[in-house]
Amino acid sequence: MSTCVFIQLRCKPGTTYDVANKIVLREMHSELYSTSGDFDLMLKVYVSDTDDIGKYINEKLLDIEGIERSLTTLTFNAF
Repeated sequence: MSTCVFIQLRCKPGTTYDVANKIVLREMHSELYSTSGDFDLMLKVYVSDTDDIGKYINEKLLDIEGIERSLTTLTFNAF
């Protein structure tokens, strides 16, 4: 089983497309969107139930240069 996680990213000015391209190369996401508002990108990621979600995000995503801040939303049930 896996957990669906939404991750919003704020990028340093001028780096959004570069950050998005680096995420695509890692092939870790189900969906990746450019967004308006407080955050620049939003990813939909499925994390295995055997993985620690915080550690997974820190090790596989947040080391990308250009990311300033992240906001992670965990999901529980689909309706």
